[in-house]
Amino acid sequence: MIKLSTKGRYGTRLMLNLAKHYNDRKEAIILKSVSDEEEISIRYLEQIIIPLKISKLVKSIRGAGGGYTLARKPAEIKVSEILQALEGTCCLVDCVEDEDYCDRVNICATHDIWEKASTLLHDYFDKTTLQDLMTQEKKKKAKAKAKA
Repeated sequence: MIKLSTKGRYGTRLMLNLAKHYNDRKEAIILKSVSDEEEISIRYLEQIIIPLKISKLVKSIRGAGGGYTLARKPAEIKVSEILQALEGTCCLVDCVEDEDYCDRVNICATHDIWEKASTLLHDYFDKTTLQDLMTQEKKKKAKAKAKA
């Protein structure tokens, strides 16, 4: 089974949390707040935020009222960008990204399925934005509330 690492999963939750606090004022959020809300170690968030900042997905604000905010609107940030920053490319196997990795690429039928599956996965993440995730979360919370 192929799985995302905690870095990719928690980083997406971090970005979703920042998206929920994003508004016209671009409110900055401290990582301690995200840590408490998402139940993720502050130390781990401090590591995760670095590649997100380097990839210009978040920006830091210094001083009183400082913290982190999204660098762009939630509707403009794709999940694929977050995962790229934290996990690297979206390939299921090395030979899809680097055809020189294996001498059998030209004759290997399984290479074709890995390539197509990688493309489908990337395309799905590329079509999903933080705004989409916020909408999905609202629906799930409303549904859970209705059941309670």
